[in-house]
Amino acid sequence: MLHQFFHEIGQKLIRKRPLEAIAESERCVAHLNILNLVILGVGRMLRSGVYIVAGAVAKYIAGPATIISFLVAALFSMLSGLCYAEFGAWVPRSGSVYLYSYVTMGQLYAFVIGWNRILPLVIGTASLARASSYVFDSLIGNHISQALQETFSLHLPYSLATYADFFALGLVLLMTGLLLLGARESILVTKISIGINILVLIFIIITGFVKGDLHNWKLTEQDYKLNTSGSRDIYGLGGLGLLGSGGFAPFGFEGILQGASTCFYCFFGVTAVATKGGEAINPRRSIPWSIMITIFICFLAYSGVSAALTLMVPYHQIQPHDPLPQAILYSWWLPARYFVTIGTLCALISRLQSAMFRMPPLIYMMAKDGLLFRILTRIHVRTGTRVVAIMSAGNLTGVMALLFKLTDLVDLVSVGTLLINSLVAFSVLVLRYQPDQNLSKNENTEEEIEMPDLDEHPLDSEPEARNSNVLKSLWFPISTIPTRKSGQIVYGCASLLVLLMIILSLIVVQWSSQGFSAGSGYTPVAVLLLLLIIGVTVIIWRQPQNPIPLYFKVPALPVLPLVSIFVNIYLMMQITSGTWAIFGIWNVIGFLIYFGYGIRHSLEENDEQQPPASTSQTLDKNTPSPESS
Repeated sequence: MLHQFFHEIGQKLIRKRPLEAIAESERCVAHLNILNLVILGVGRMLRSGVYIVAGAVAKYIAGPATIISFLVAALFSMLSGLCYAEFGAWVPRSGSVYLYSYVTMGQLYAFVIGWNRILPLVIGTASLARASSYVFDSLIGNHISQALQETFSLHLPYSLATYADFFALGLVLLMTGLLLLGARESILVTKISIGINILVLIFIIITGFVKGDLHNWKLTEQDYKLNTSGSRDIYGLGGLGLLGSGGFAPFGFEGILQGASTCFYCFFGVTAVATKGGEAINPRRSIPWSIMITIFICFLAYSGVSAALTLMVPYHQIQPHDPLPQAILYSWWLPARYFVTIGTLCALISRLQSAMFRMPPLIYMMAKDGLLFRILTRIHVRTGTRVVAIMSAGNLTGVMALLFKLTDLVDLVSVGTLLINSLVAFSVLVLRYQPDQNLSKNENTEEEIEMPDLDEHPLDSEPEARNSNVLKSLWFPISTIPTRKSGQIVYGCASLLVLLMIILSLIVVQWSSQGFSAGSGYTPVAVLLLLLIIGVTVIIWRQPQNPIPLYFKVPALPVLPLVSIFVNIYLMMQITSGTWAIFGIWNVIGFLIYFGYGIRHSLEENDEQQPPASTSQTLDKNTPSPESS
């Protein structure tokens, strides 16, 4: 009885969402070329990180080596981007990562991705509001922050800001009100925002290289003693703390990696390109190339701004709440400061408006699927807006913008993004080794015939022979196409690899704090774990791959997705314990909602008669399919 109960629960967790049929007249026409996709991706990626995060990372984490941190983040974002491209190829239509995971991996997997996708959207929007507040406050002489700090100072946990930012809250509520009134995202406003972004960034980069001083990349301890006393940090982004050891990388290799984990926030947006396979012209070529070009352009922007900033101002004197206008002021070019400040403010507010549009659709979609509360699907009769989803997203974003420090908001986005990147890479790894999931009534006929034959084999009655057959199937699969058994082997091996990589990452983090000493006790453990990881990877490599034709496939399988997973996990280990505590609370709340409500109210629970989902590359007329988001 207990076994049956757990079996039923397990079946519910892996239920897949069927794709609903789309009428021929409603099918998306391929119209996006590489240029269109790159513009879309750059518009999503050039966020507040270029204006705020670069300064905070340079001052407290990596120094001038922030450039290297952005390079590391960009390179491994490309790996994740390629995994996203294949993941989207399994579902032949434009959509969201949540939709793709529900169709291919199952309900619980989709809920985890969807719930942790909401977090970066909410936190990313809150960080834009907080950054806009900082920049506007700087423009008018810091009067808002001083007044709020005197009136609403917060002396609670360190993760909270030093004062409640009601200006940021007001911005979020204003944008929420516009959404409730039926405002629509404007393509013209988006294009103008991108144009302002690029102009301001080019101006800053040119100014930095013209007025910068290479000596700021070669600072010594003597330089630190100048102009460090009396510095005020009214924004709660940390004190001066340790200033590092000088030079280009004052905080060492560990600082570069920790900076890279924060800089991942700046490349959050690669899904905007990867999920457009259904609308792309020649997606086999345009999707991967667009992802790489987009990340490369954004890396040039982020690294160029970081270089200009650290050349103009010694990194330990950077004002992290408003780094770029202050850097221009430090270079004694007063009129340019107002141009940069106003341009930055316009770009941030337009990005804030754009970000507000992306949260409600995902919340609405998950609620419509029954994984979140159905009240979130309520639509206003007159305006046609998703009123409850918009209010929920706006209120949550407002609270985050009101109470939390910008650096903690950025770290939360980074840890959520890294987790989703890992889950997508894991999905790509296991899906390629699964049998065709385009199920029919006779789907299991062959396996059901074959399995009894294997069970009736006289040798299978002997435990030794059975164990020998299992070991033989690990190294020498009997089939050249994936079977149910080979798929289960890959699932098990991939899950074991994730566990081994988590342990290895923890050990490497501790080992790096000791300077990778050869005499450390961590050395033999790390070597043993590496040997186990290599051995299990070879087992996966030996299994047959699904020959299904996809418009894009990740090269060097299984190595590339595994490298992506390991890097994501390792960078997640660089995130502070306070951020992990908040992230843990968010996921505990999510699992309470799912197991208390979602698992019983999902559409698949209430409609057992629907045909199974298909992950085949082609859809016939009767194949079901979800609403694109």
